Amino acid sequence: MINRVIGSIVCWCALLMVLLQFSIVLLRYVFGISYVFLNEGVLYLHASLFMLGAGYTFLVDGHVRVDIYYADRSARGKALTDIFGHLLFLFPSMAMLAYFSWPTVLASWRILEGPVSVGGIPASFYLKSLITAFCGLLIIQGIAKIISDIIVLNTGIRIGHRP
Repeated sequence: MINRVIGSIVCWCALLMVLLQFSIVLLRYVFGISYVFLNEGVLYLHASLFMLGAGYTFLVDGHVRVDIYYADRSARGKALTDIFGHLLFLFPSMAMLAYFSWPTVLASWRILEGPVSVGGIPASFYLKSLITAFCGLLIIQGIAKIISDIIVLNTGIRIGHRP
């Protein structure tokens, strides 16, 4: 549920990013004006789109997968493969990323770290916080997916899942 809500909000980042980039190009090449904070705005929107949208992409099964092994498996076989993949790869990698990035995120919040470039957006702490949010949203979705896969193992039926 949380990733669905965040995904429906974050999708607007793509439109805002395109409009902002168009404005930057228009300002620079038509009027000869350039603002660092506008360029950083594209960076912030891009980071938000991908880092916060990853959980939604996982929810709708939109991540890239190597289907050579996976495609021909039964619903139970796919569920078992997914469970092992989440337990062996997703959770450990997200836990490590969160663990090792947390001190940097915390330090950035303590000093309310300023812009990436002079004249930029004074909120680098926000960008660094996206790493933690990314990890949390993927872990939440991974837990939901494991619960769904356990149901598939017990019933053999995959409900609400793309073919």
